[in-house]
Parts: sequence; structure tokens; C-alpha cells
Amino acid sequence: MAKIELKHINKIYEDTKAVDDFNLVIDDKEFIIFVGPSGCGKSTTLRMIAGLEDISSGDLLIDDQKINHLSPSDRDIAMVFQNYALYPHMTVRNNIAYSLKIRGMSKADINDKVEEVSKILKLDSYLDRKPGQLSGGQKQRVDMGRAMVRHPKVFLMDEPLSNLDAKLRGEMRLEIASLYQKLDATFIYVTHDQTEAMTLGTRIVVMRDGRIQQIDSPKNLFDHPANLFVAGFIGTPPMNFLDAKLDREANFTYLLTDFHEQEISPEKAQLFEERGAFGKNLIVGIRANDVILSREVHPGYLVGKVRVYEMLGEDAIVHVRLEASKKDLVVKSSAKDIYQVDETVYLGFPEDALYLFDKASEIALVN
Repeated sequence: MAKIELKHINKIYEDTKAVDDFNLVIDDKEFIIFVGPSGCGKSTTLRMIAGLEDISSGDLLIDDQKINHLSPSDRDIAMVFQNYALYPHMTVRNNIAYSLKIRGMSKADINDKVEEVSKILKLDSYLDRKPGQLSGGQKQRVDMGRAMVRHPKVFLMDEPLSNLDAKLRGEMRLEIASLYQKLDATFIYVTHDQTEAMTLGTRIVVMRDGRIQQIDSPKNLFDHPANLFVAGFIGTPPMNFLDAKLDREANFTYLLTDFHEQEISPEKAQLFEERGAFGKNLIVGIRANDVILSREVHPGYLVGKVRVYEMLGEDAIVHVRLEASKKDLVVKSSAKDIYQVDETVYLGFPEDALYLFDKASEIALVN
């Protein structure tokens, strides 16, 4: 069992607050992802859990016991880094076995554990090779083997795949997902890569400037972002944003944006009113795959010109510059529809796909 609690955790370097009032409960056997841009405090938080960084204030508990004072070796935690730390003069077998030898475990038990781990990681045919004879993905698996062989309560992974090429990253992502299903442990994983975050985590912690922005499942983060930052950070391509306001004329409600107006249904207008969207400066958001792209004129559609057309196999990404505001929007389209640069197009925003944010607070009003 490994329930982890972070209570009001702060990390301060001189006058800089790297982690600000971090609160999180990680249940036993969860796979938690810390994600955010560079400098958001995700790796610092991980290192405080590992005991590699002192906690400026707050409490860190594992299984209801405060461990702020414990050294890394006494926390029953294993860490896998971005740069795999292998001994170049040792074989794969000896690299994996090293921590067990230090503990004084018998040779027979060490061999059993190394064999067990090497089979899970598909390293059994490489045990007598040295790191210089391995690929990047194989080296990363050896590093994970060194962590696994100890049977820790918690696995900490700090951007373990960032040094691998795209193909190897995909393969290793599957390996890690498979390991999580097999191992009786809690995983905490740091990444800036959305694909890793969305495919691996049971819950994701989105961070910005040392503070938690949202904690949720991958699906809820994508479908129901709590604020403007999360909406723009989660999702590829990122969400499109435009300044907007709501206006009433007689019995009609209009969304005013980019020098045009779009009529809103009474049902949706009632929802907007319940969420306090009227009378505020707003930002409207819409995902690239929800924008309707047309060559035909339609009432309420925005007018723009194609700037860039990116063909990505079955799909295409169309970058459109709006005629009125000169803002750029991104649209995900079928690659069967080929658009030319400078071609005039019309963009529709289905009202059920709209997100509304308070421009002042950046909090989501309708998500």
C-alpha cells in the first residue's frame, strides 16, 4: 500500500516560489501525471517526494506517516530519470542487480529477481550485454529494471522518454502502461508531453507557475477545462480563442465576436445566464475539430483565408486568418478536402461546442 498526501507543500528558492501551496492525495496504485510547461514546478515537486529536494513548508505523508525528515533511501521509492544512470562497465544483469547486492541479498535471490524483471521488460536476451551495446529504448528499460527489482511502494518517473525518438517514445509508452498493469505500486510521472499524460495517467495534475490549475481524469481535462490555461494547454492542436460578448435584442441572444454576431438558441442563452456570462468581457473557445470549415457562405459564419494547409495522412490541419480581426484559427479537417493558400473559407461555431471564459479571471463559465 502507498497512499501519498501532499499538504500545503511549498518550495522557495531565495525570493522565488517554485511550488506554491501544493495539495494532493494520491491513492494506492494510482498513476498520477504532473504536466505543465517548463518551469511550472512539476519536477521540483517530484524531487521533494523523492527526498532529493528539501520541503520549505508543508507536510508529505506516505501511508499516513510524515516523511519530510526521511532520507531518499528510507522512503521505499524508486526513481527513473530523463537521463538513464547506468554503469557503463557493468552488464545489464549487474546494473539491475546492483542495488540488491548493496543490500546484501543472497546471490540466488538476486538472480531470481533479475530474471523476473528482465522477462517483464523483455531484457532476458540482453543480460550479458553492456549499456554501450544497447539502443536508447533498451537502456531506458534497464533503468526501469533497476527501479523495479527493489519492489518499491512508489515509482517516480521524471520525463523518462524525452531523450528518445518518436517511434521509441511510442513503444516505451506502451511498455510503461503495461508495467503499471502488472506492478502492485503507485506511479507518479512528470512530463511536458500531452500524449504521454493523456494516455498513461488515471489522473492528471496540470501545473502553472508552481500552482495546481486542475486535477482530473484525462477525459474531463479535455472536455471540461477549469480555466483558460488548461483549455489552451490540453489538446493538440490547442483550443482556438476569440474575445466575445453576449448581447440581447428583444427575444434574441447573440454572441458577438470578431466583428460578427451569431444567434444563440434560447436553451443555450438560459445556460449562459445561469453561469453569469452576461455583462462580462468573455473569451469564447472552440476546439479545432469542432469548427465547421466550408467554402460556402453561411449566416453567422466567420470569413477568413487559408494561411497554411498541413496534410497529416487521414486528417489535415488548416490555419485560417480571419478577415476582420486578422486573428489566426486552427481547424482540423479531413485530408480529402484540400485547401489552397489564400483560398477564402467560412468558419462555423456550433453552439454546443463553445466554451466561455471570464476574460478577467480566466475561469471557465461554460465548459
